[in-house]
Amino acid sequence: MNTVLAAVDLGASSGRVMTGRVVDGRVELTQAHRFANGPVRLGGTLHWDVVGLYREILEGLRVAGRDGPVDSVGIDTWAVDYGLLDETGALLGNPVHYRDSRTAGVAAALPVAPGELYAATGLQVLPFNTIYQLVAAAGTPTLAAARDLLLIPDLLGYWLTGQRGAEVSNASTTGLFDPVKRTWDTGLAARVGIDPTLLGALREPGSPVGTLLPDVATEIGLPATTPVTTVGSHDTASAVVGVPATTERFAYISCGTWSLVGVELDAPVLTEAGRAANFSNELGVDGTVRYLRNVMGLWLLQESLRDWGAGAVELPGLLSAAAGEPGLQAVVDAGDPEFLAPGDMPRRIADACRRTDQPVPQTRAATVRVILDSLALAHRRALRDAIALSDREVDTVHVVGGGSGNTLLCTLTADACGLPVVAGPVEATALGNVLVQARARGVLDGDLSALRQVVARSFALTRHRPDRAAAPAWDEAERRLFPGRP
Repeated sequence: MNTVLAAVDLGASSGRVMTGRVVDGRVELTQAHRFANGPVRLGGTLHWDVVGLYREILEGLRVAGRDGPVDSVGIDTWAVDYGLLDETGALLGNPVHYRDSRTAGVAAALPVAPGELYAATGLQVLPFNTIYQLVAAAGTPTLAAARDLLLIPDLLGYWLTGQRGAEVSNASTTGLFDPVKRTWDTGLAARVGIDPTLLGALREPGSPVGTLLPDVATEIGLPATTPVTTVGSHDTASAVVGVPATTERFAYISCGTWSLVGVELDAPVLTEAGRAANFSNELGVDGTVRYLRNVMGLWLLQESLRDWGAGAVELPGLLSAAAGEPGLQAVVDAGDPEFLAPGDMPRRIADACRRTDQPVPQTRAATVRVILDSLALAHRRALRDAIALSDREVDTVHVVGGGSGNTLLCTLTADACGLPVVAGPVEATALGNVLVQARARGVLDGDLSALRQVVARSFALTRHRPDRAAAPAWDEAERRLFPGRP
């Protein structure tokens, strides 16, 4: 009851440090510190300000410890990006942002056939997968000087504890990992010119990372005995732990900057059909597999707001106005790589409508409606493919993360998928992080189902029932945007 668990949760656009307590079979979350996370362009390359993020994490842990000891710290972040360390353990430059253009065309030039690569790694082809980033960096002085590669949560854990390693859920997003054996595919790494010795020893969620370094502990006012615990360090892995499912017949949409749409399985699906549908087999907690497709997500809306100079204050009014716009007047392919880079999103959405002979939105509200209709359609396509490819029965879709608070998007997703949507909690990722720590510390026990029951008891959830009469309109919108495609 008095155990305080700190969740460091970094998303692609913001970060937070949350504290969690388990009280009377429920989990309580409190925000200690929230901060922005934006890219920095330097010398023509897009970077993460990882040192600035570390500073904010220290501040968050300092705040978390003001009311008493913190009993454990867990770290989750976005996937694929990494820092390189030299032989002394020093960071070799700021990590490159996955939206940087350096990987353009690399996937097509890889000396491994796509089918062979998928059979080995089960990973969706995304231009920023770690394997492509490393191939793009071949021959650079930075990579030549590197002795260790640490994915972002592992890098932050290293700075806190001095211990190096690689957590499996994030490792499985690199394109260098065997999801069947749950090990690095060192042969594949060597074959594409990547030094396999860069890849660290693997850790499972729930295992210890280490304790705080003395100088770190002194700086933030916590004991040096404070443990850092391995969680599902890919933020989606933690978010799926935080899904409040009460049966096994569920699908999830972890909706934030990206929408991760999928089902939870016991084993990977490495079929050619899965490769053709661009599905990923990423590892989860307790030996599970997250079978999913990455959809562009609320990035389309976030970038539009940035272009308009609008922010959180204006968003509720825009969403209200968008709800009053006619639905499905135009939809765009939310998976189009055209939308990946930052900048001028409303223009690119308008151009996509023109290319597909659909009405071009003339107002901000109309643009928002196109975005949300398009995301709901992308959710529908990904969910139907996940069910068909995995032979999984689904009767409920859980939307968690920031998008779960977007009532219009959740309603449209229910209508598009023809299934009830349960929305919430918003902070599912931090919750999953805390729950894995709580179990590792002996505060909770049981399997994933038991942990999810705790979430279901702890938060008010919103249920959106589908409008069955809307199905023909969604069918027509899909045929219009993807003619001739199943």
